[in-house]
Amino acid sequence: MLKHFFQGNFLNNRLFAYCLAVLFLIASALIGISIGTVSVPIISIIKIIGSEMFPFIPREPIDPMYANIVLNIRLPRVILAGLVGAALAIAGAAFQGLLRNPLADPYTLGVSSGASVGAVMTLFFQISLPVIGSFTLPFISILCAFLTIFLVLGFARRIDRSMKVETIILTGIIFSSFLGAMISLLIALTGDELRQILGWLLGSVSMRGWPYIKMILPFLIVGSLILIANSKELNAMSFGEERAQHLGVNVQRRKLTILIAGSILTGAAVAVSGTIGFVGLVIPHLTRILWGPDHTHLLPLSILTGSGFLILADLVSRTIISPVELPIGVITALIGAPVFGLILLKRRGGERRG
Repeated sequence: MLKHFFQGNFLNNRLFAYCLAVLFLIASALIGISIGTVSVPIISIIKIIGSEMFPFIPREPIDPMYANIVLNIRLPRVILAGLVGAALAIAGAAFQGLLRNPLADPYTLGVSSGASVGAVMTLFFQISLPVIGSFTLPFISILCAFLTIFLVLGFARRIDRSMKVETIILTGIIFSSFLGAMISLLIALTGDELRQILGWLLGSVSMRGWPYIKMILPFLIVGSLILIANSKELNAMSFGEERAQHLGVNVQRRKLTILIAGSILTGAAVAVSGTIGFVGLVIPHLTRILWGPDHTHLLPLSILTGSGFLILADLVSRTIISPVELPIGVITALIGAPVFGLILLKRRGGERRG
């Protein structure tokens, strides 16, 4: 009923879709900043952020405690959660379109696990590459994510020349299990770094601050622009590679470009927040149901919706059993796993009826 309501009345009204997504993101951000051990009134949040953005406009004095909480604690956390959610959601939408399957995402394809191995190795061996310095962690995570997706595709091709989507996803799950074992091995060998690695692996945006925002932002911009620039090609490839070739798409080049961009986004997100699963699965799927499969709009809408979703998930993780804070990956898994099961059941039911 809800699907038909949205499709029947608003599917062609893209302005409504974008307005709703932007309002959802703004509301999520304001709620995420407002709620906590000390509640900050939303009007105070607007005044604090406004005074930072427009310092030349005179305003009434602001409570220094509120200003410190907003600017130094909650605002960077909310922004980082939003950027991570945006990166995972648009990467998931691109992978689903490329592989023509709503079950594909960075988590199920093993890309997140590959990025996690790269990040854990960086932390374990305390690697710091010359020139790039603080960007060593996202760089190695992205490189490992990139290598993982190509290993998955290469292995799947050896198993099944036709490269069926189910084969690719199962191969991704196999690689995820193997890479997870590697991470467990590194953890078993750690000493003083154990707490840092475990805290990172569970997935969190807590106490990361502005430096982590600067770390992920350039990769998010580059990866997102590459995918959005290839949105029409994604539309063509969603009907099959042969059909896309007839439409003049250089399938191999575009596929490589999309995989690289998705790996950049996934690796950067994992580097700053740890392993957060199911965002790239749930958000693109729900966005596609509500607003249609056109990647020209699906990708930017997934960015906005994924950003707002992870901000709310982070809010739940730090408030549901306050003062104890749950890893954000636990919340997304509790939401995403049942949705994954429902998608799978619906897909199998549709195949049987067909």
